[in-house]
Amino acid sequence: MTWGPLLRLKEVLGPEAELMVVGGAVRDELLGRPHADWDLATRLLPQTVMERARGAGLRVIPTGLRHGTVTVLLEDRPVEVTTFRSDGAYLDGRRPESVRLGVALAEDLSRRDFTINAMALPVGGGDLVDPFGGRADLAAGTIRAVGDPLQRFAEDGLRPLRACRFAAQLGFAVEAATLAAIPLRHAVARKVAVERVFVELDKLLRGREPHRGLALLADSGLLDLWLAELRPMIGCGQNRHHRYDVWSHTLAVVREVPADSGLRWAALLHDAGKPGTRSTGPDGEVHFYGHEARSLDLAEGLLERLKTSLGLRKEVAALIRHHGTHPTEAWSDAACRRFLGRLAEDGLPLDRWAAFRLADQRGKGLDLEDRLGEHRGLVTRLEALAAAAPPLAVRDLALDGAALMKLTGRRGGPWLGELQRQLLVAVMDDPGLNGPEALAEVARKLMLAQEGEGEEGDPR
Repeated sequence: MTWGPLLRLKEVLGPEAELMVVGGAVRDELLGRPHADWDLATRLLPQTVMERARGAGLRVIPTGLRHGTVTVLLEDRPVEVTTFRSDGAYLDGRRPESVRLGVALAEDLSRRDFTINAMALPVGGGDLVDPFGGRADLAAGTIRAVGDPLQRFAEDGLRPLRACRFAAQLGFAVEAATLAAIPLRHAVARKVAVERVFVELDKLLRGREPHRGLALLADSGLLDLWLAELRPMIGCGQNRHHRYDVWSHTLAVVREVPADSGLRWAALLHDAGKPGTRSTGPDGEVHFYGHEARSLDLAEGLLERLKTSLGLRKEVAALIRHHGTHPTEAWSDAACRRFLGRLAEDGLPLDRWAAFRLADQRGKGLDLEDRLGEHRGLVTRLEALAAAAPPLAVRDLALDGAALMKLTGRRGGPWLGELQRQLLVAVMDDPGLNGPEALAEVARKLMLAQEGEGEEGDPR
């Protein structure tokens, strides 16, 4: 949405409304960053905003009258309009018990979390309202609490996590006093609902410098509140295949993968099981036998605790499950097709696996030019095999279950699933067999072999 609809709303509300764009939209406008939300503040009381907007034919939703907020739909997009207000005491670590409407704009801005979010731009033009030095902090790349950080963090336990999230999104540093206040407000942070925590963590991970935000979580102790399973990774040494410890490697992989939720969460959690499976052989070599399975268990428990979507859990699990598979040039085409089948069974696209594997290799911190060249060649080969659309699942067989039962004259049962599995193996080895006649012949031979081994058939 452009400024046009906001100018229309300003006309509707009248010049005395003192309509302002506030919060993150101002920050992002000054930084030249795209943003989805426009939050507005006004001198008018919410009842007046509703009356005038409705009188102009706009749809209005009384979303938070107690806190002075109404939502106006502009071009079918919701825009929150909040009356200038001050907040009363915070008792639950999230919302004020009371608010006072009709205060001056500067007092309204004083209740906000960070200086870079405590600025206002007049709709229709005018000077930036910046009573706390937010513009200077933007220029310096600094995240600083408005006023006393201990008070700000006592009001809303999510604010310490938001500081880390903004650092990741913007590439900023958290000012020393603001950072020092975070460990002193852990008790308030513990009150925050996990759904709100996940939203912030997800934004942090998708930021342009997620490693910066994750390092702040570790340094401030917030990691132990919500991602305690990851603490043992810090300082956990690896072997000659890695330059970094497990935590530093993880930060590198998170930084290397594309910025979407599935890949970033998988990068964060793919080696979580290493500390618990670390062992040293007689030759002094460090091993992590079974760390993929352990990482998968930890990831599933953590994501369930954060109440993430089933889709995200499924993709993260698939990426972790297959990240330890390293196809080589020596693999046969049949072995490659079986690997593609395992990816397909987990619903994991080849390009997602390839992007994750590349990031994992780069995150080792070693000179891997030869290995990266091998990776590119391998992916090209897998892509070519996949492009031929080979049968990768039972559903791709030229004969379905009903056809196989008719062919053999047998009713359904466990034998059918076993036969389909064997047929799938056969056509992965030789996709040319996946035609009705050829596959029927393979099925007959397999059934004869089973009978020759004395397998007891199902009732006919």
